[in-house]
Amino acid sequence: VQLQAYGGGLVQAGGSLNLSCAVSGFTLDSYSIGWFRQAPGKEREGVSCITRSGGRKYYASSVKGRFTISRDNAKNTVYLQMDSVKPEDTAVYSCAASRFSLIASSWSNPSYYDFWGQGTLVTVSS
Repeated sequence: VQLQAYGGGLVQAGGSLNLSCAVSGFTLDSYSIGWFRQAPGKEREGVSCITRSGGRKYYASSVKGRFTISRDNAKNTVYLQMDSVKPEDTAVYSCAASRFSLIASSWSNPSYYDFWGQGTLVTVSS
């Protein structure tokens, strides 16, 4: 089982970036996928999550209205479209897979996730 996040890079404040999470070793529609980020000196934070069916999407209040999560089960890939980025969005972004039916009170808890991928660095310049 592998997850690989990619698409990070340097972007100016107000710009956009599209992250991808490619999964292998399992069928994507069996898992909910979450995006997390960790900035230097800060705790890991849940950014967004999309449920197995894609029917529910959750966002951290800090990114709501700016980030959009989506999935393409045929391509075994989950995307995180980041618009209107801010310097405080600078972090290492990772994706993770959960076999649970995540809800609003659980999706951002890392302990509900079974598999994690390596992160990709996003740097937003002011």
